[in-house]
Amino acid sequence: MSESSAEVVADVASAAVAASAAGAAGGWRRATGVAGMAIGVVAAGAAAGVALERMTVGRGMRQKARLALDSAGPYGALRGMPGKAFADDGTELYYEVDDLDPEAAPAALGPRRRRLFGRKSPAPVTVVFSHGYCLSQDSWHFQRAALRGVVRTVHWDQRSHGRSGRGVAQGRDDEPVTIEQLGRDLKAVIDATVPEGPIVLVGHSMGGMTVMALADQHPELIRERVVGVAFVGTSSGRLGEVNYGLPVAGVNAVRRVLPGVLKVLGQRADLVEKGRRATADLFAGVIKRYSFASRDVDPAVARFAERMIESTPIDVVAEYYPAFNDHDKTEALAHFADLPMLVLAGVQDLVTPSEHSEAIADLLPDAELVLVPDAGHLVMLEHPEVVTDRLADLLTRTGAVPAGATVKGYGSTSTAQPG
Repeated sequence: MSESSAEVVADVASAAVAASAAGAAGGWRRATGVAGMAIGVVAAGAAAGVALERMTVGRGMRQKARLALDSAGPYGALRGMPGKAFADDGTELYYEVDDLDPEAAPAALGPRRRRLFGRKSPAPVTVVFSHGYCLSQDSWHFQRAALRGVVRTVHWDQRSHGRSGRGVAQGRDDEPVTIEQLGRDLKAVIDATVPEGPIVLVGHSMGGMTVMALADQHPELIRERVVGVAFVGTSSGRLGEVNYGLPVAGVNAVRRVLPGVLKVLGQRADLVEKGRRATADLFAGVIKRYSFASRDVDPAVARFAERMIESTPIDVVAEYYPAFNDHDKTEALAHFADLPMLVLAGVQDLVTPSEHSEAIADLLPDAELVLVPDAGHLVMLEHPEVVTDRLADLLTRTGAVPAGATVKGYGSTSTAQPG
């Protein structure tokens, strides 16, 4: 970290004072204001106790800037054919499908794929994108824009995220969210959207863990139908050892108190959300620090990421957080050993450090490992050209697109359905 431990403590103390002042009268409201800020840090993929960016612009100006970016930033506006799948507990899982451009389809069905799948008119390869914690399917905006019409894609929202329904088992039975449940959710989406034909699985962060859980539960699906996999900024386990760029003492303190704090806050989400909204300026600095590493990130992209994270309810943040410490799918990686693989991470990712991607690649020696300098956790938004280029190469290697195919511009924001 660039600041000393003393400065870190000072920054955290300042944040706590600001959060307390933002809360309404009463000890509980003041406490939840502070705790709401802490959970906002978790929502950014970190933990309480992080040094916050010092604010140098007036609050009113910052509010106007956010509104201007919201109106001008078209990111997340791409839409496809909507549908719903249903998880094994009845949770509604929202998805959208972008189909092949009919004019591009003949080129996509080249002789290589006819030999591979043994039919005259094989089903097209479908690329299924799974997003990360506190995000939504819109986090793949640039890759979706580039691939529209070139290959069939499915984008879905994890339970309790985006446009999907709140987890039924969590609301009805008070069951904890598990990565295993997310793997079963992904299977339900695949059954609804890709009942036959080859599949390429792409997962960012928690989405990558979801793909690993699917492989653990359904190795036959991976063996018989999956033709390629991309892991972006994810981990196969040992997340409890991540320090999020914090001093050792701060990390240890957070790990001691956070489980109990989360449990309480999940029960008082209404008050915590008020504290969270009141400290939006503090959140913006935290989210930027834990999402990006570049100094020149487009402000509209940074605001887009902030909106996605802000839209995740505090009780959902609390529901999911414990699942990461329990996540261990290292053995499941063996199911991908014979497939074309891409493992990509930002070198300065503080949430799922690039060492975790290197560990995955060590177990999959034929995988392409790409470490992106000057990139943080949301590398697909921060350096979309790198992620899209490597993903396009993977799709070419799987036969999903012909070698001569050209993807569209990375920044395309057209909302029209292709075809």
